[in-house]
Amino acid sequence: MSDQTVSAAVAKLYNTYPFPPEPLLDEPPPGYNWRWNWLAAYNFCTGQKPQKQDIRILDAGCGTGVSTEYLVHLNPQAQVVGIDLSAGALDVAKERCKRSGANRVEFHHLSLYDVEQLPGEFDLINCVGVLHHLSDPIRGIQALAKKLAPGGLMHIFVYGELGRWEIQLMQKAIALLQGDKRGDYRDGVQVGRQLFSSLPENNRIVKYEKQRWALENQRDECFADMYVHPQEIDYNIDTLFELIDASGLEFINFSNPGFWQLQRLLSKAPELIERAQGLSDRSLYRLIELLDPEVTHYEFFLGRPTIVKADWSVDDALLAAIPELNPCIDGFPSKCIFNYDYQIINLSDSEFEFLQKCDRKATVGEILGSVELGIEGVRSLLEQQVILLTPR
Repeated sequence: MSDQTVSAAVAKLYNTYPFPPEPLLDEPPPGYNWRWNWLAAYNFCTGQKPQKQDIRILDAGCGTGVSTEYLVHLNPQAQVVGIDLSAGALDVAKERCKRSGANRVEFHHLSLYDVEQLPGEFDLINCVGVLHHLSDPIRGIQALAKKLAPGGLMHIFVYGELGRWEIQLMQKAIALLQGDKRGDYRDGVQVGRQLFSSLPENNRIVKYEKQRWALENQRDECFADMYVHPQEIDYNIDTLFELIDASGLEFINFSNPGFWQLQRLLSKAPELIERAQGLSDRSLYRLIELLDPEVTHYEFFLGRPTIVKADWSVDDALLAAIPELNPCIDGFPSKCIFNYDYQIINLSDSEFEFLQKCDRKATVGEILGSVELGIEGVRSLLEQQVILLTPR
C-alpha cells in the first residue's frame, strides 16, 4: 500500500476507536512517567540537570493526548505541540487537556511525514507507538530528526517481534476471516473476540492473551489497536538499529537498561559472560533478546550528536556540584521511597540526612561537611538517579 493509503487506513482506525482510551479527568493525571519529565529524562541521558527548562516539546503521534497531558503537567515551563493523523483522536486530546488545565499546548492535524510544516525546532520529541504504524518508518524518523534541536533528546517506543509473535498470528487469522471486510474495524474486533472465546483454553494464543493483555483488551479500543491494526512493523535488535542509524542521531540508551544486562540471565555461568565480553554492544543486545524473547517493545532515547555527558569520576568536580532530588522519586521525606522507575529504595540514615540537605544551594562538599555519608555514597545516590547534579 502507498503511504497515503496506509495513512488513510490508520486514520480510519483511530477515528473509529480513538486511542489510548484513558478517561478524561478534571485534574492533572495521577502518577508520572519519568521519560516525559525533561529533568529526569535529561539526567538519565547525560548524568546532569539540563541548563534550561523553558523548552519546546513535540508529541509526535499524540493520539487522544494521554502523553501530551503528562508532558504539559510534568514540564511547567515547556511549550508543547501535539500532532496526529486522526481528527477524532485529536478532538479527545483537546478536550482532555482542556479539562485538566494543560493549557500550554497546541494541536495540529498532521502526519509525521509532514512535520517540517511546524515552525522551529524541539528540545524533546516524544514518539511513542507511532513509527511502527508507518509504511515507511525510516522516512518518519528522518523527518522527526530534522526537527530535533542541537543537544535535544528523542524518546521512541516501537514494537518488538519476539514478544509479539502470538499477536502477529492472531492479526493474520482475523485478516483471513475478514476477507473483503478487512478495514471494517468493528467487524474485525467482533471476529477477534469470537475467536478468543471459541479456541480451546490451552491454546497458546489464548494463554498468551490471558497472561499479558486480557485486562487492557477488555476495552475495544485496545483490542482493535492490538489485533486489527492495518499497518504494523515489528523489530528485532538488528532491524531496530538499522532504523536508528538511518535517523542520523546518536543512540543514548534503552530506558530500561537493567533488562539489557547479561548478568541478569547468566549469573550462574561467568565463563559465558566472559565469552560475551568480546561482542559489540549491538551483538550483546541481540544475544540478550534471543535468550529472553519476551521483548514486546523497545523504548529508548536518541540525541543529536554530540550529546555531552557529565563525568563525575573526578572527586573535585563531584564535590563542587549542586545536588537536588530527582523530581520523579515518590515518598520522600521517608527512608523508604520509590525511585523514578517505581522501584523501592531503603535509605540509610546518612543517605536520608544528605537528601534532606539538598536545597539547590549547597554543594555536595558543603553537605558532606555535616553528613557522614562519604563521596561514594553520593555516587551511589547518583547512580540510582535519586539525585540530579548541576555542575559548578
